[in-house]
Amino acid sequence: MTTTVPVLTLFQRDDCHLCDLALEVLAQARAPEFESVFIDEDERLEALYGMRVPVLRDEAAGVELDWPFDAAAVGVLLGRAG
Repeated sequence: MTTTVPVLTLFQRDDCHLCDLALEVLAQARAPEFESVFIDEDERLEALYGMRVPVLRDEAAGVELDWPFDAAAVGVLLGRAG
């Protein structure tokens, strides 16, 4: 049986205190490896995520978690039981 592991992206900014907190939450949740995308220099990403960062996105499912989120919410996104 094959399980699909989410491919995660964390959209964030440089010098972002909330983004630092989100990184701590991801560590607490023992999230798998993820890609960090900094939106500062990308007009399209600024338009999508500017006021929402940090945002955690499961690329496979197309699901996003806006801040604030906690380890339990990350677990739900990853398909882990409560």
